[in-house]
Amino acid sequence: MKCLNSLAELKSFRSALDGTVGFVPTMGALHQGHLSLVERSLAESDHTLVSIYVNPTQFNNASDLENYPSTLEEDLASLAGKADGVFLPTFGLLYPDDFAYRLDETGFSNQLCGENRPGHFTGVLTVVMKLLNLMKPDRAYFGEKDYQQLKLVRGMAETFFLETEIVGCPIIREPDGLAMSSRNLNLTPADRTLSPRFHQILTSATDDAAARRSLQDAGFEVDYVETIDGRRFGAVLMGTLEKPVRLIDNVPLT
Repeated sequence: MKCLNSLAELKSFRSALDGTVGFVPTMGALHQGHLSLVERSLAESDHTLVSIYVNPTQFNNASDLENYPSTLEEDLASLAGKADGVFLPTFGLLYPDDFAYRLDETGFSNQLCGENRPGHFTGVLTVVMKLLNLMKPDRAYFGEKDYQQLKLVRGMAETFFLETEIVGCPIIREPDGLAMSSRNLNLTPADRTLSPRFHQILTSATDDAAARRSLQDAGFEVDYVETIDGRRFGAVLMGTLEKPVRLIDNVPLT
Protein backbone atom coordinates (compact mmCIF):
# COMPACT_ATOMS: atom_id res chain seq x y z
CA MET A 1 0.00 0.00 0.00
CA LYS A 2 1.41 3.36 -1.07
CA CYS A 3 0.96 6.51 1.02
CA LEU A 4 0.58 9.49 -1.31
CA ASN A 5 1.46 12.88 0.15
CA SER A 6 1.76 15.12 -2.91
CA LEU A 7 -0.12 15.79 -6.12
CA ALA A 8 2.84 14.61 -8.14
CA GLU A 9 2.91 11.28 -6.29
CA LEU A 10 -0.83 10.87 -6.66
CA LYS A 11 -0.93 11.66 -10.37
CA SER A 12 1.99 9.35 -11.13
CA PHE A 13 0.49 6.53 -9.08
CA ARG A 14 -2.99 6.97 -10.57
CA SER A 15 -1.76 7.04 -14.17
CA ALA A 16 0.02 3.70 -13.67
CA LEU A 17 -3.16 1.87 -12.61
CA ASP A 18 -4.77 -0.38 -15.21
CA GLY A 19 -8.40 -1.43 -14.93
CA THR A 20 -11.21 -0.01 -12.86
CA VAL A 21 -10.62 2.16 -9.79
CA GLY A 22 -12.83 2.47 -6.72
CA PHE A 23 -12.41 5.36 -4.29
CA VAL A 24 -13.40 5.77 -0.64
CA PRO A 25 -13.06 9.32 0.75
CA THR A 26 -12.79 9.46 4.56
CA MET A 27 -11.88 11.79 7.40
CA GLY A 28 -10.04 9.03 9.22
CA ALA A 29 -10.77 7.46 12.63
CA LEU A 30 -11.78 4.45 10.56
CA HIS A 31 -14.30 1.89 11.78
CA GLN A 32 -16.08 -1.09 10.27
CA GLY A 33 -18.46 1.24 8.42
CA HIS A 34 -15.55 2.73 6.48
CA LEU A 35 -14.01 -0.69 5.95
CA SER A 36 -17.30 -1.98 4.51
CA LEU A 37 -16.98 0.70 1.80
CA VAL A 38 -13.41 -0.44 1.11
CA GLU A 39 -14.57 -4.05 0.93
CA ARG A 40 -17.33 -3.10 -1.52
CA SER A 41 -14.74 -1.37 -3.70
CA LEU A 42 -12.45 -4.40 -3.53
CA ALA A 43 -15.32 -6.61 -4.71
CA GLU A 44 -16.25 -4.35 -7.64
CA SER A 45 -13.00 -2.72 -8.77
CA ASP A 46 -9.53 -3.75 -9.86
CA HIS A 47 -7.91 -1.13 -7.63
CA THR A 48 -9.01 0.73 -4.51
CA LEU A 49 -7.88 4.17 -3.38
CA VAL A 50 -8.69 5.80 -0.04
CA SER A 51 -8.23 9.37 1.15
CA ILE A 52 -7.83 10.43 4.78
CA TYR A 53 -8.37 14.13 5.33
CA VAL A 54 -10.24 16.03 8.03
CA ASN A 55 -11.74 18.77 5.89
CA PRO A 56 -11.96 22.05 7.89
CA THR A 57 -14.20 23.83 5.38
CA GLN A 58 -17.18 21.63 6.33
CA PHE A 59 -17.00 22.46 10.05
CA ASN A 60 -19.04 25.46 11.15
CA ASN A 61 -18.01 24.90 14.77
CA ALA A 62 -14.30 25.28 15.64
CA SER A 63 -14.58 23.06 18.72
CA ASP A 64 -16.15 20.29 16.64
CA LEU A 65 -13.12 20.37 14.34
CA GLU A 66 -10.71 20.41 17.29
CA ASN A 67 -12.45 17.45 18.92
CA TYR A 68 -12.69 15.31 15.77
CA PRO A 69 -10.80 12.06 16.53
CA SER A 70 -7.52 11.26 14.79
CA THR A 71 -6.13 7.71 14.64
CA LEU A 72 -3.90 7.81 11.57
CA GLU A 73 -1.50 5.03 12.58
CA GLU A 74 -4.38 2.65 13.30
CA ASP A 75 -6.17 3.74 10.12
CA LEU A 76 -3.20 2.90 7.92
CA ALA A 77 -2.80 -0.46 9.63
CA SER A 78 -6.47 -1.31 8.99
CA LEU A 79 -6.09 -0.46 5.29
CA ALA A 80 -2.85 -2.40 4.76
CA GLY A 81 -3.39 -5.27 2.34
CA LYS A 82 -6.66 -3.74 1.12
CA ALA A 83 -6.12 -0.33 -0.47
CA ASP A 84 -3.62 0.14 -3.27
CA GLY A 85 -2.97 3.72 -2.24
CA VAL A 86 -3.93 6.18 0.51
CA PHE A 87 -3.97 9.90 -0.25
CA LEU A 88 -3.00 12.07 2.74
CA PRO A 89 -3.38 15.68 1.60
CA THR A 90 -2.96 18.90 3.56
CA PHE A 91 -5.14 22.01 3.46
CA GLY A 92 -2.55 23.87 1.41
CA LEU A 93 -2.44 21.07 -1.14
CA LEU A 94 -6.22 20.84 -1.60
CA TYR A 95 -6.95 24.54 -1.18
CA PRO A 96 -4.20 26.56 -2.86
CA ASP A 97 -6.90 29.23 -3.37
CA ASP A 98 -7.58 29.29 0.41
CA PHE A 99 -11.19 28.26 -0.32
CA ALA A 100 -11.87 31.29 -2.54
CA TYR A 101 -13.59 28.98 -5.04
CA ARG A 102 -16.39 26.83 -3.67
CA LEU A 103 -19.33 24.72 -4.82
CA ASP A 104 -22.84 25.51 -3.55
CA GLU A 105 -26.12 23.63 -3.75
CA THR A 106 -29.10 25.88 -3.09
CA GLY A 107 -31.91 23.48 -2.17
CA PHE A 108 -31.59 20.26 -0.18
CA SER A 109 -28.30 21.36 1.41
CA ASN A 110 -30.23 23.97 3.43
CA GLN A 111 -32.41 21.35 5.14
CA LEU A 112 -31.66 18.82 7.89
CA CYS A 113 -27.92 18.96 8.69
CA GLY A 114 -27.52 22.07 6.56
CA GLU A 115 -30.12 24.17 8.36
CA ASN A 116 -28.13 24.66 11.56
CA ARG A 117 -24.68 24.08 10.08
CA PRO A 118 -24.23 26.96 7.61
CA GLY A 119 -21.67 26.21 4.93
CA HIS A 120 -21.33 22.55 5.90
CA PHE A 121 -22.35 21.08 2.57
CA THR A 122 -20.51 23.76 0.62
CA GLY A 123 -17.35 22.43 2.24
CA VAL A 124 -18.37 18.82 1.64
CA LEU A 125 -19.24 19.25 -2.02
CA THR A 126 -16.17 21.37 -2.73
CA VAL A 127 -13.71 18.87 -1.26
CA VAL A 128 -15.46 15.87 -2.82
CA MET A 129 -15.35 17.52 -6.24
CA LYS A 130 -11.62 18.17 -5.79
CA LEU A 131 -10.96 14.59 -4.72
CA LEU A 132 -13.00 13.08 -7.57
CA ASN A 133 -11.13 15.23 -10.08
CA LEU A 134 -7.81 14.09 -8.64
CA MET A 135 -8.61 10.40 -8.18
CA LYS A 136 -10.59 9.97 -11.41
CA PRO A 137 -12.33 6.86 -10.04
CA ASP A 138 -14.84 4.72 -11.88
CA ARG A 139 -16.83 4.43 -8.64
CA ALA A 140 -16.82 6.35 -5.37
CA TYR A 141 -18.36 4.83 -2.25
CA PHE A 142 -20.36 6.68 0.41
CA GLY A 143 -22.22 5.35 3.44
CA GLU A 144 -25.98 5.78 3.82
CA LYS A 145 -25.56 6.99 7.41
CA ASP A 146 -24.80 10.36 5.81
CA TYR A 147 -27.81 9.96 3.51
CA GLN A 148 -28.23 13.67 2.84
CA GLN A 149 -24.56 13.89 1.87
CA LEU A 150 -24.94 10.87 -0.41
CA LYS A 151 -27.89 12.45 -2.23
CA LEU A 152 -26.09 15.77 -2.63
CA VAL A 153 -22.88 14.19 -3.91
CA ARG A 154 -24.86 12.03 -6.34
CA GLY A 155 -26.74 15.10 -7.57
CA MET A 156 -23.49 17.02 -7.97
CA ALA A 157 -21.96 14.22 -10.03
CA GLU A 158 -25.00 14.10 -12.31
CA THR A 159 -25.24 17.89 -12.64
CA PHE A 160 -21.60 18.33 -13.63
CA PHE A 161 -21.54 15.23 -15.88
CA LEU A 162 -18.87 13.47 -13.85
CA GLU A 163 -18.03 10.01 -15.13
CA THR A 164 -17.73 8.59 -11.61
CA GLU A 165 -20.60 6.41 -10.39
CA ILE A 166 -21.61 7.38 -6.85
CA VAL A 167 -22.36 4.18 -4.92
CA GLY A 168 -24.35 4.22 -1.67
CA CYS A 169 -23.64 1.49 0.90
CA PRO A 170 -25.78 0.33 3.85
CA ILE A 171 -25.33 1.69 7.38
CA ILE A 172 -23.16 -0.51 9.57
CA ARG A 173 -24.40 -0.64 13.16
CA GLU A 174 -23.14 -1.76 16.51
CA PRO A 175 -24.95 -4.81 17.96
CA ASP A 176 -27.12 -2.44 20.03
CA GLY A 177 -28.23 -0.51 16.91
CA LEU A 178 -26.03 2.59 17.16
CA ALA A 179 -24.82 3.64 13.71
CA MET A 180 -21.04 3.36 13.54
CA SER A 181 -19.39 6.79 13.44
CA SER A 182 -15.94 8.20 14.12
CA ARG A 183 -17.59 10.60 16.58
CA ASN A 184 -18.65 7.65 18.75
CA LEU A 185 -15.07 7.58 20.03
CA ASN A 186 -15.83 10.85 21.86
CA LEU A 187 -18.86 9.52 23.74
CA THR A 188 -18.53 9.18 27.50
CA PRO A 189 -19.42 5.76 28.95
CA ALA A 190 -22.77 7.15 30.13
CA ASP A 191 -23.55 8.67 26.74
CA ARG A 192 -22.51 5.47 24.99
CA THR A 193 -25.01 3.57 27.15
CA LEU A 194 -27.79 6.01 26.21
CA SER A 195 -26.91 6.44 22.53
CA PRO A 196 -28.67 3.29 21.15
CA ARG A 197 -31.99 4.83 22.19
CA PHE A 198 -31.53 7.32 19.34
CA HIS A 199 -31.98 4.66 16.66
CA GLN A 200 -34.65 2.82 18.64
CA ILE A 201 -36.80 5.94 18.98
CA LEU A 202 -36.35 7.01 15.34
CA THR A 203 -37.52 3.56 14.28
CA SER A 204 -40.44 3.08 16.66
CA ALA A 205 -42.02 6.54 17.07
CA THR A 206 -45.42 7.00 15.46
CA ASP A 207 -44.49 10.37 13.93
CA ASP A 208 -41.72 12.98 13.96
CA ALA A 209 -43.20 14.99 16.85
CA ALA A 210 -43.45 11.87 18.99
CA ALA A 211 -39.86 10.96 18.14
CA ARG A 212 -38.65 14.42 19.15
CA ARG A 213 -40.52 14.27 22.47
CA SER A 214 -39.24 10.78 23.26
CA LEU A 215 -35.65 11.77 22.46
CA GLN A 216 -35.88 14.84 24.68
CA ASP A 217 -37.46 12.81 27.48
CA ALA A 218 -34.61 10.27 27.18
CA GLY A 219 -32.03 13.03 27.67
CA PHE A 220 -30.96 13.92 24.13
CA GLU A 221 -30.62 17.48 22.86
CA VAL A 222 -32.50 17.27 19.57
CA ASP A 223 -31.29 19.16 16.51
CA TYR A 224 -33.98 17.83 14.17
CA VAL A 225 -36.30 14.94 13.42
CA GLU A 226 -37.89 15.08 9.99
CA THR A 227 -39.33 12.62 7.51
CA ILE A 228 -38.64 13.23 3.81
CA ASP A 229 -39.63 10.86 1.00
CA GLY A 230 -40.41 7.99 3.35
CA ARG A 231 -37.19 8.24 5.36
CA ARG A 232 -36.96 9.64 8.89
CA PHE A 233 -33.82 11.68 9.55
CA GLY A 234 -32.56 12.71 12.96
CA ALA A 235 -29.65 14.51 14.61
CA VAL A 236 -28.95 14.82 18.33
CA LEU A 237 -26.26 16.28 20.55
CA MET A 238 -24.70 14.54 23.53
CA GLY A 239 -21.81 15.29 25.86
CA THR A 240 -20.79 18.63 27.35
CA LEU A 241 -20.74 22.19 26.03
CA GLU A 242 -16.94 21.95 25.88
CA LYS A 243 -16.99 18.67 23.99
CA PRO A 244 -20.37 18.07 22.34
CA VAL A 245 -20.86 14.95 20.23
CA ARG A 246 -23.27 15.18 17.30
CA LEU A 247 -24.90 11.96 16.15
CA ILE A 248 -26.97 11.52 12.99
CA ASP A 249 -29.05 8.62 11.77
CA ASN A 250 -31.84 7.82 9.35
CA VAL A 251 -34.31 5.00 8.92
CA PRO A 252 -36.67 4.05 6.09
CA LEU A 253 -40.30 3.96 7.19
CA THR A 254 -42.69 1.28 6.00
